[in-house]
Amino acid sequence: MVEAWRRQDPGLSEPMMQWAVASDVTPALLDLDEGRLAAMDDAGIDVAVLSLTTPGLQNLSAAEAVALQEPTNDAIAAAVRRHPERLQGFATLATPTPAAAATELRRAVVELGLNGAMLNARSGDRGVDAIEFWDIYEAAAHLRAPIYLHPRAPLPVVNQAYYGGFGGSVDDLLATGAIGWHYDAGVTILRMITSGLFDRFPDLQVILGHWGEVVLFYLDRVAVLDRVTRLQRPVTEYFRSNIHITPGGIASHKYLRWTVETVGADRVLYASDYPFNRERDGSVTRFLRTAPISATEGEGLAFRNWETIVAGIRR
Repeated sequence: MVEAWRRQDPGLSEPMMQWAVASDVTPALLDLDEGRLAAMDDAGIDVAVLSLTTPGLQNLSAAEAVALQEPTNDAIAAAVRRHPERLQGFATLATPTPAAAATELRRAVVELGLNGAMLNARSGDRGVDAIEFWDIYEAAAHLRAPIYLHPRAPLPVVNQAYYGGFGGSVDDLLATGAIGWHYDAGVTILRMITSGLFDRFPDLQVILGHWGEVVLFYLDRVAVLDRVTRLQRPVTEYFRSNIHITPGGIASHKYLRWTVETVGADRVLYASDYPFNRERDGSVTRFLRTAPISATEGEGLAFRNWETIVAGIRR
C-alpha cells in the first residue's frame, strides 16, 4: 500500500501519509502481533479493532485500489486469526470502484469475519456522501455491518484557503488533527444525512470518532436544516438511530457527558486511536472507571455497545 501511495503521489502530500511512512508510528502501525498486544495490555485494552490508516486505498487509481483491497483485508483477517481473543478488524475498501468495494465488503464480512469497514471522508476528490458510493452503503445496510467514517485531509484548495500561511507543521496540524479533519468528516456526515442516505437505507449504522467530528456539539443549530430538507425525520434524530460516537483518542469526561446527553449512552463506544494516540499505564482503565456515568452505562461504553453491534451483523 505504501508503495502504491508513492507511485500515486511521490511527495506524499497528505500529512498523514508522511507521518505513517516516515515517523515513529510506522513500526507500531505495522506490528500486528506482540508489540501491539503489549501496548494494549499497558493501556488496559482487551480488544482492538484493526483498520488501515487514512487515506487507505482512497487516493489511488481504481485499478490499484481494487488490486490491493483483497490482500489488505486478507492481512487484517490473518492477524485476527492469530489473536482471535484480542483483535478484530474493519475492511478496507476500493472506493474508487464502488461496486467492487461493495462486493469486497460482503466477502470481508461473510467469509473473513471482519466487523464492518472504515471509510475515509473523501475518495479522490469526491466526498463519500455522493450517490455513486451508495452501493457500499446498501451492502453495509444489508449486512448490518457498521461503517466507521474517518477523516481525511481536506482538498488542497481548502487547505490553502483555511489552514495555510503559518508554515510547516502548524499548517499540517490545522488542516488535520487540530480541526480540519474534524470539520471535513463532520460536514460529510451531515451531507450523508441530508442526501437521504439513511432514509434509503434505514439499517445503515455509521460510527464517528473524535466525539462526533465537531458536528455533535452544534446539533441545535444544525436543526435549521429541518426547514428545508425533505427528510423523513429531523436531522438530530439520525444521530440517535443511525450514528455511534467514539472518543477517537480524546479522553475527555466533559465530552463524554455531552455525548451521552445528546445521543444517549447506548450510542457511545470507546476507541483509543492507536498508535497516533498512545494510552499508557492503564490510562484506559482509569478513564472508564472514573467516567461520570452509571456502572451500566460504563459497561456499555467499555464493550457491550460494540458487542451489540457485532451480534447484529448478518454473516
